[in-house]
Amino acid sequence: MLSLKNIRKSYKTGDFIQVALKDVSLNFRENEFVAILGQSGSGKTTLLNIIGGLDSYENGDLIINGKSTKKFKQVEWDAYRNNSVGFIFQSYNLIPHLSVINNVEMGMTLSGVSAKERKKKAKEVLERVGLKDHIHKKPNQLSGGQMQRVAIARALANDPDIILADEPTGALDTKTSVQIMDLIKEIAKDKLVIMVTHNPELAHQYADRIIELKDGEILSDSNPLTDESPNTNYQLKKTSMSFFTALKLSAKNISTKKGRTFLTALASSIGIIGIAIILALSNGFDKKIDEFEAGALSTFPIMITQSTIQMDREIFEQHQNDMMGKDEEGEFPDVNVVYPMESVEDQLTHTNILTEDYIEYIESIDPSLVSGVSYTRMISINMLYHADGKTAMVDSAKGFSSYPKSLKDNSPTYLKQNYDLLAGSFPESMNDIVLIVDNKNRVDQNILKNFGINADHEEINFDDIVGREYRIILNNDFYKKADGFFTLNGNPNDLTSLYNNPNAVSIKVSGILRPKDSDKFPLLEAGFVYSDELAEFLIEDASQSEIVKAQKDANYNVLTGEIFDLNNEEDLQKRDMIVAGLGGSSLPYAISIYPVDFESKEKVTDYLDEYNKGKDTEDKIIYTDLAATLTEMSGGILNAITLVLIAFSAISLIVSVIMVGIITYISVLERTKEIGVLRALGARKKDITRVFNAETFIIGLSSGLLGIAIARILIFPINNLLENMTDLPNVAQLNPIHAIALILISLLLTILGGAIPAKWAAKKDPVIALRSE
Repeated sequence: MLSLKNIRKSYKTGDFIQVALKDVSLNFRENEFVAILGQSGSGKTTLLNIIGGLDSYENGDLIINGKSTKKFKQVEWDAYRNNSVGFIFQSYNLIPHLSVINNVEMGMTLSGVSAKERKKKAKEVLERVGLKDHIHKKPNQLSGGQMQRVAIARALANDPDIILADEPTGALDTKTSVQIMDLIKEIAKDKLVIMVTHNPELAHQYADRIIELKDGEILSDSNPLTDESPNTNYQLKKTSMSFFTALKLSAKNISTKKGRTFLTALASSIGIIGIAIILALSNGFDKKIDEFEAGALSTFPIMITQSTIQMDREIFEQHQNDMMGKDEEGEFPDVNVVYPMESVEDQLTHTNILTEDYIEYIESIDPSLVSGVSYTRMISINMLYHADGKTAMVDSAKGFSSYPKSLKDNSPTYLKQNYDLLAGSFPESMNDIVLIVDNKNRVDQNILKNFGINADHEEINFDDIVGREYRIILNNDFYKKADGFFTLNGNPNDLTSLYNNPNAVSIKVSGILRPKDSDKFPLLEAGFVYSDELAEFLIEDASQSEIVKAQKDANYNVLTGEIFDLNNEEDLQKRDMIVAGLGGSSLPYAISIYPVDFESKEKVTDYLDEYNKGKDTEDKIIYTDLAATLTEMSGGILNAITLVLIAFSAISLIVSVIMVGIITYISVLERTKEIGVLRALGARKKDITRVFNAETFIIGLSSGLLGIAIARILIFPINNLLENMTDLPNVAQLNPIHAIALILISLLLTILGGAIPAKWAAKKDPVIALRSE
């Protein structure tokens, strides 16, 4: 069944070559007990290692059941050791951190035998060698004879054809040696047992055949076998260690070094802890910013003005190059000329042409998305007040503006959503105006004086403001025409007659309002506000007034006499502004759209973008989303800070990778004999790599979990500290996705860190590994 044909093996040390075997040829029977005798250095252990596939031969051939091994690949040698050979070593070579039964099961594990079958077979062979009651003990709890019996049981467990014993009684006393030899003799009844020994008495007492070696050559053979017809149906079953098995093996090894493993995982977790806390803070501040957006910035409108600035990165970059005097290729021009260029402001400024059609488009927005739309117009309202026995003009440009109107109806939805009623009532008609105060009930005293309210007192009772009446004089009653010019229709020093004009529009202060949330930015300044319905009524009336019609047709200012050159664009704009100020234009110069919330804002901007599709640049309406701009700025700054901090923390991860590599290298050194044992049992190189990858997997997983756990604990004092410093509660919040990602990163980095030592372990020579201590 086993034949050696002219096997030659030598070892080279520098320039010295030692020939261990010199063209050795032997045939072995299927069932016999062969003892190989020889002095130290005779080549007997080398011969045993070559027969067991642990060592390679240089010339000749090793034939197994008629199958030549000359062209065997490494995986085939691994399978041969696992399927066909069982090793019994002088020093037992048991894996110390595994129990007796786990040691015995190892060879079967590599063969892919099921767990149930492995356990059954292991118990059977342990019972056969007399260790039935010791299966759960560790090797260090056994005597030398018992450990050798475990080694024999391990050799028998996979039912190999060949048992190779290397000085099996060399470390045992006489009584135990006899027991072990009796056991090996029993095994030899149905297997080929080849034993290496330097004890002639032991060999002659137990062996059926004795082969003597001297200086790598066969000196004698007591029962040689001539060539015979071998079985040519020999098949090898490839070995394979699953990652779970490798994980289990490494876990048991790690369990013997709990302290070192914990410290390694703790040191490796420092980077994870740092990044986790940074991400928790970043995530928390992001949420706080979101809350800030939903709160403080929720009142920010989408602004559409006649002239707007569009943020164009390419123009800014070009401007930067222009400022440096460089062209597109970064070169300075070498010419004697000056190039006039358009200013950056002109390049970025876009003129929005607001039309009646666009106003209708705006007012067709889904009403459920907006709390109101506000129009800013240039109209100057002719408003008078009568108080303390005198009548005076109210400067409508000072503290008097319109509030957003609802697209559903004329109700003051925006005011009701964002302001609390302190006194009186919300406006119910166009004749109602309200006073808005700030969150401390304050109003600029100049605004109050402008509206005829005595502001010389430290405080003014609500009742002194609510119910106050004002009168708006329509253009035809406010102005009179004389010699092509228009002047005030009445005595400038006594406006009582104008105030009492029967056509005047009477308005009154219906209530006083204050912002609901002090954290929000108030978009309506403290002062008096009126409805857009009133503005539309006044514009409609003014557009039919004599002064507006006259100004539209005149080439001069009908109030001051200033002459306009209608062929001059600037003068034409001046005239149009006067017409608008007199109420002659219904088109606003600014529109403010107030979304209900941030989610609605996205839909509103999508709606506005839809209008611009297919239009030329000059026909597009560009809007300004100030809340989005602020959000992008704050988010961008926070992201940049987060990335910088993570980059610094990542340095510790690099150190962790190096440290894991060193720890794995130390583990390889500590487990060198285990590597040799596993290779002798048929483990492939990739299985050895897998064992150490499994170890780094455990360390990486432990490191990641420990890092996240410590980070979660540290978040509590960090949040307390931040709350004391900033009044912001629960800032640091670790996102579960970030936690999982960091654990995976820890796994990946530790596996990478241990990859080189794991590969190095796989390349170890099994013979040399078995000799290590």
